[in-house]
Amino acid sequence: MMKKLQFLFVMMAMCSLVVAQAPQISQAGGWFESAWVKWAPVDGAESYHVYYSGEGIADRKIDDMLIRSYGTYFRADVLGLKAGSYTLKVVPVMGGVEGVATVTDAITVMAHDRAGFAFSNGRVPGAYNADGTPKANAVVIYITQNTKNTVSMDVTGATTNPCVGLQTILDGYKKGKDTRPLIVRLVGQITDLSYMLGGDIVIENNNNASSYITLEGVGDDAVADGWGIRVKNACNIEIRNLATMNCNSDEGDNIGLQQNNEYVWVHHCDFFYGDAGGDADQAKGDGALDCKKSTRVTFSYNHFYDTGKSNLLGLSEGASDDLLITYHHNWYDHSDSRHPRVRFYSAHVYNNYYDGIAKYGVGACLGSSVFVEGNYFRNCKYPILTSMQGSDVFNTSTSANDYKNMPTFSSEDGGSIKAFNNYMTGQARFVAYGDDNYYYPSGVNSTTDFDAFVVDARDASVPATVKSAYGANVYNNFDTNASIMYAYTADSPEEAKNKVMAYAGRVNGGDFKWTFTEADDVSYAVNTALKAALTGYQTSLVAVQGDGQGNGGSTDPSDPTDPTDPTDPTPVAGDMVHNFTLSGKTSTFYTITGSTSDSKGTVNYGGLVLTQCLKMESATNISFTTGKEGTLTLVFNGANTGTIKIDGTVYDVTSTGIITQTLAAGSHTILKGSGSTFLYYMSMAIADDENGGTEPGNSSSMAENTAAQMVCFPNPVADVLTLDTRASIERIEVRNLAGMVLMQQGSGNTIDMSHLGRGIYLVVVHTDRGVVTHKVSKR
Repeated sequence: MMKKLQFLFVMMAMCSLVVAQAPQISQAGGWFESAWVKWAPVDGAESYHVYYSGEGIADRKIDDMLIRSYGTYFRADVLGLKAGSYTLKVVPVMGGVEGVATVTDAITVMAHDRAGFAFSNGRVPGAYNADGTPKANAVVIYITQNTKNTVSMDVTGATTNPCVGLQTILDGYKKGKDTRPLIVRLVGQITDLSYMLGGDIVIENNNNASSYITLEGVGDDAVADGWGIRVKNACNIEIRNLATMNCNSDEGDNIGLQQNNEYVWVHHCDFFYGDAGGDADQAKGDGALDCKKSTRVTFSYNHFYDTGKSNLLGLSEGASDDLLITYHHNWYDHSDSRHPRVRFYSAHVYNNYYDGIAKYGVGACLGSSVFVEGNYFRNCKYPILTSMQGSDVFNTSTSANDYKNMPTFSSEDGGSIKAFNNYMTGQARFVAYGDDNYYYPSGVNSTTDFDAFVVDARDASVPATVKSAYGANVYNNFDTNASIMYAYTADSPEEAKNKVMAYAGRVNGGDFKWTFTEADDVSYAVNTALKAALTGYQTSLVAVQGDGQGNGGSTDPSDPTDPTDPTDPTPVAGDMVHNFTLSGKTSTFYTITGSTSDSKGTVNYGGLVLTQCLKMESATNISFTTGKEGTLTLVFNGANTGTIKIDGTVYDVTSTGIITQTLAAGSHTILKGSGSTFLYYMSMAIADDENGGTEPGNSSSMAENTAAQMVCFPNPVADVLTLDTRASIERIEVRNLAGMVLMQQGSGNTIDMSHLGRGIYLVVVHTDRGVVTHKVSKR
């Protein structure tokens, strides 16, 4: 008896040590209307809760999908913050109970620079307010490598509901009837989806002025890998904090504004090579960020890595004073051309950093008016060009204009360019209007063969007598027209360069770093080392809390160990029972989106006191997949009656608060019906083919019998775990708490776990009498 008591005290002491361990925060910081924190894994933690406080908010919990594992560390990002000072709190969860928290020092969050034509007429593109917080009634959905084809929601006006898969959801918004602001958050590296439109994800909302959509990446490693983003017939659209690479869509653009768009803002994105196209100038892909037949657009704080054709602007629109766009604080990092190449538009190009440009910077043709202000040009061969005149056609070897062989970027009629306060160094040639300096050989007229009209003051106008040599285009002075132009403050070129290098692209410059050499300043060939790195890019993300799997998991449906395979009848035992009071929305079996609340009353069920619920609202979605028939039990607060939908069928929530329904094998969804209902608890009991019983996690008759005959020891384990059972073991899997298979072996009653790090693991044992899962602590 004394030995048993001593053993019990030792075990209690060990548990106390585990529970008492607080997370060790390694890094934390603020970004634009977001903040982030990294910490080392906590021994024994099955999940984490992260809270933020500041600017009138106290201990607000973030969504589970914002918390990710990278193996040796965890990271959480908090989005939708006002500028100001915040602290983040990280809390390990053990056995459904929160442990000891660690709080960061004060973090400063900055405001986005909302300048440019996209913000004309008081508009704020995207689903966030001008202060950075989500717009009222905003719906948030998360897209991971594992949920990209299965995420679902009801969309007003959609042909069929629920809409399943990202493009299907966006198809629902295409009609413009659902005016709830939509925030789509991409987590990790997302490859091609099963349903796209010509290899693109297409955003539309029928130009409904009341509709707002944001597509954004989470953290520093959100990647659209292999596919493009196309915007058409849309307004109030925001795309931010994404990397795009290896695009091989039909259109070929990493991001393209296709037609009939207005009030669009693309910012803080990283642009990398696409797949080579069929034309000679498509070796690095087609357009990186193109805009056609759209207006009131801002492209800002983007980072272009050696892109071949960076920004095509305009196609066949024709001259119009209502084509308006702004480019500011973009980093053209050894990209080749089109920064931008402009047809027809009135374009404000200011405070960009042109860093080693092998061909040319800004090019104007076909009736365009371009104001080039406060940019920093370093080793840009031709900083500013007007088509068919000046440096565009000048042949340095003959010291004469060569209209047949020398047009650098176009043979179209010229546009008009006003330039002010730009800094240039290392350029081959730049000709200002009326500047007869040493660049000019005799016989060349600087009032005809010029690159831009340079002014001494920002608000100076360009005289109507200044015309392009071809097309006789006159600058329209849009930038001095108070009825058109917006308020902004330009940095000096040097300030702009420093700001761009610090803040362009994804959070903290993104997870993919690349440094160019001086040789890249003059070469526009494909950088083979960069191309290979992009082709072979693989995220370091291991798992997303609440996602069910990590980004690196197998997706081969023939792989029997693939945890995403819906035919695999071995869901993690124990997690088929979900208690919202203990686990919130964190689950390795159910995928749960929506909002929780602890103010909707208390429910007593099965000896449990349940205090937190999932609010069944329009944005709420529960999905899961079973390999066998089973019984679903849902426990609601019976004081609030209404209806819910299970696989599209409506069920009443009565005063008992309990709904029980038999479900066939396959995929299932639970959605809001009518009224106000609040879900506190759910379980899925899987039928057992041999005994006719059920297997609800650890409580089925067969599983209990099998488990009674199986003992795992030692637990905690240092190296080899032994499984003592009378059943015949067919396969052993070791999974992390996100459900990812980390290792497996066939028959045998031992498994070597010595190479695994400290923490809690799920050991899933497949036997001839069923499947049993044990939680094992690795020390």
